[in-house]
Amino acid sequence: MPLKISAAVLFDYGRPVEVADLSLDDPGPGEVLVEMRASGVCHSDWHAVTGHLPLPVPLVLGHEGAGIVRTIGSGVTRVAPGDRVVLSWLPSCGQCPRCVDGQPELCESANDAAVNGYLPTGATRVTTTNGAAVSVFSSTGTLADYVVISEASAIPVPGAMPFDEASLLGCAVQTGIGAAFRAPIRPGDAVLVIGVGGVGLNIVQGARIRGAARIIAVDPSEANRQLARELGATEVVNPDDGNPLLQVLDLTGDVGVDVAFDAVGRADLLALAFNAARKGGTAVAVGVPEPNDSVALNAFAFVSQEKTLTGS
Repeated sequence: MPLKISAAVLFDYGRPVEVADLSLDDPGPGEVLVEMRASGVCHSDWHAVTGHLPLPVPLVLGHEGAGIVRTIGSGVTRVAPGDRVVLSWLPSCGQCPRCVDGQPELCESANDAAVNGYLPTGATRVTTTNGAAVSVFSSTGTLADYVVISEASAIPVPGAMPFDEASLLGCAVQTGIGAAFRAPIRPGDAVLVIGVGGVGLNIVQGARIRGAARIIAVDPSEANRQLARELGATEVVNPDDGNPLLQVLDLTGDVGVDVAFDAVGRADLLALAFNAARKGGTAVAVGVPEPNDSVALNAFAFVSQEKTLTGS
């Protein structure tokens, strides 16, 4: 029997987000019903609201959250009712070419589901009170009382972990820490992190764990810069004080950094990361830009300076 829920919904582009009453069907085979206890708000949600990340509407927002499993569909074996879980917005299938090649983060099935606003089964369990289908952000839609997700999206967490902390594991932590752990950071390296919001702060922590000797954080927010220092940044740069590239080069004796991260998702900041990387260094794109954004870089630098530009 459908469950009545409340959720943060974008009914159409150009309209404000509304808290609306919806209906949620029971979980199907391989699916799980989760009572949400906490959800983060990621900048990617705002990208959807503004239309910079075009997704089918109406759309239940949110993709990083934690809660308690209440019921399970047939065939579910990984979790049971009562389990505390964090939601993964990328339920990899384990069978497509990318998954088989060891790149589950590029899962074709999960990507198709996210782009089309449904679960990996091809269904959405959410409808309006009039019966119209409602999409969910990245196969989750965590800004709701309850959600139905793929079993692959339900990741058990220890019972003692607070829900608000667990929810951030769903995106900000894994994105930031994951970027730092995938990047070629070596002990003693100098690292630049552009934008120290939720994701950038986790890159700072990941770089610290990897053994970076210097971690330079760039952000216009004094509060963010202070928090970055508390979490491992050795130096901070306020871009409002002048050209941030010149400030970084001044801090590094005109050498640049070994690894530079753009955690914002703006073309000019990705260029800043590339230009701030030393000869032979690496720039990493982490923040989500608009789908049609392009970036202008000095092509000669790839050859003459052996720089690398990569995604996270």
